[in-house]
Amino acid sequence: MGGWVALGAAGCALAVAAGAFGAHALAERLDAHHLQLWETASRYLMYGAFGVLLAGLAAGRWPGVERAAWVLLAGSLVFAGTVGALALGGPRWLGAVTPLGGTLMILGFLLFAWSSWRG
Repeated sequence: MGGWVALGAAGCALAVAAGAFGAHALAERLDAHHLQLWETASRYLMYGAFGVLLAGLAAGRWPGVERAAWVLLAGSLVFAGTVGALALGGPRWLGAVTPLGGTLMILGFLLFAWSSWRG
């Protein structure tokens, strides 16, 4: 339980740092489109990390939530990682992988909802 909370909180910190890095260090290096991609990656990393943090807090109450934490973690890393790489000029084929990360994040939040619903 505490491990998920710590991991989620660290992910939130990383998302804030990535957003600040984009706003300051990358602002003059990237065009508007690529800066927007970086911001999207940072934002969705925050969404996923916050979900992991919440799952960690809820794990003692709803045991099935730990599965949701794994799926949210994987999804946020894939989604934010591929979008962030695209922002920095990564290969275009990463764009084909990005929806997998988004789908995993959606599934993770749905697993979280299902686990809490079942109690």
